[in-house]
Amino acid sequence: MKKWDAPDYPWQSTLSSRVYQFAFLHLGEAFKRFFQGTAQHPKFKKKGRNDRFTLDNCGKVMVFEGRRLKLPFIGWVRTYEPLPEIQTKRITISRVADSWYLSVAYEFDPEPTVKTRDYLGVDVGVKVLATCSDGTVFPNRRAYKKAQKKIALLQRQLARKEKGSLNRDKARLKLAKTYQRVTNIRKDTIDKLTSWLSKNHAVIGLEDLNVSGMLKNHKLAGAIADSAFYEIRRQLEYKSEWYGCELVFADRFFPSSKTCSSCGYIQEMPLTQRVFSCFACGAVKDRDYNASVNLQHKAHGLLGDSLCK
Repeated sequence: MKKWDAPDYPWQSTLSSRVYQFAFLHLGEAFKRFFQGTAQHPKFKKKGRNDRFTLDNCGKVMVFEGRRLKLPFIGWVRTYEPLPEIQTKRITISRVADSWYLSVAYEFDPEPTVKTRDYLGVDVGVKVLATCSDGTVFPNRRAYKKAQKKIALLQRQLARKEKGSLNRDKARLKLAKTYQRVTNIRKDTIDKLTSWLSKNHAVIGLEDLNVSGMLKNHKLAGAIADSAFYEIRRQLEYKSEWYGCELVFADRFFPSSKTCSSCGYIQEMPLTQRVFSCFACGAVKDRDYNASVNLQHKAHGLLGDSLCK
């Protein structure tokens, strides 16, 4: 649809033509994934709600550095954080709550880091986000659970406001900022965890968790979603390539919590039991720590398929 053929949309003349070109390009990619069966049918995105658009400099390379950037068609803008010197051909600008974000893609050469430990086992969970075989424990901040009461209050306040009023927009913005804060806390926690693991350890043993199947447990689905197990694995997979780290995934049916890390004896361990007491050798260990040691053995190749029962 051309600008002069759309008198009902006068705001089109205030935007660059590249915005519409990329919008139709992204729509075509979305329909392609839909017809391939890898995604759902594209949904209409209303203007003014989670706005996002893509720009380029007509195929020319753009160089950004520092806090003051000159964007095509928009002009000079300032960023909250300084950017390193990067070269890119396109940028994506998005709005979340009352903040605007600039996203760029650029090529860089990753550099492997010096490792402080060769092998490490990591057991992720709900009570504690991650327990490592060296004794390091990353607490679960439970950002959504802590903000649940505030979110419920803001949702009730939003429901009482008259549609189209200024007070409704203010209430909607408060709710959006609360959700954004929950997301930022979760991202910050997971990013620090995955960076520390991949930068300082050569081989990491993890469980191949069936997250989609675990979410079907309605009693634990909320806590599992708040912990973002899949996001931990996703970040570790690409950061391991950046920093020269190797990931070893144990089988989904690998009994890491049921196996004694000292003698290899397997026994039943209900979820309510947080301490592992071996019936064979008498070893007493924390449940999550015992599982992380077994995952370290698996990464080291010391724990095979022949386990004592």
